Amino acid sequence: MKSAVTTVIASADASGRFPTISDIESVKGSFDRANARLEAAEKLAVHIDRFTSEALDYVYGKQSYEQANKDKCSRDIHHYLRLINYCLVTGGTGPLDEWGIAGMREIIRAQQLPTIAYIESFSYIRDNLNIPNDMGQQAAAEFKTLLDYLINALA
Repeated sequence: MKSAVTTVIASADASGRFPTISDIESVKGSFDRANARLEAAEKLAVHIDRFTSEALDYVYGKQSYEQANKDKCSRDIHHYLRLINYCLVTGGTGPLDEWGIAGMREIIRAQQLPTIAYIESFSYIRDNLNIPNDMGQQAAAEFKTLLDYLINALA
């Protein structure tokens, strides 16, 4: 699984070199943000059901999508948020990359679910995060970065 450390080591190894100073600084930066990531992971775990239901209510409340798909969409949004939680803990995008983006995108297409509904849901969560009630400023920044990463990958 990719983390900040494994990414740096794999990159250096693939290039046949030792990690550079900038590689080490990027790992240090990841460690420096660890407390904020862990706060975000903790708060996401507490609020995951609410985030999922509010996003679904927003997206499906517009009546733009078939209501029959709402349960599948709920399941998938919850799954993606759990993967983001894992990313916050590991400090890398590995869980999303390995278990979420490629595989889930194909499942979404195979089940003929509207990808844009997922993008709208994650955008809603990102844009309506209540700071400081849901989580602190730095934790929210870490969470939003991963939401943006997922939104861009699904687009």
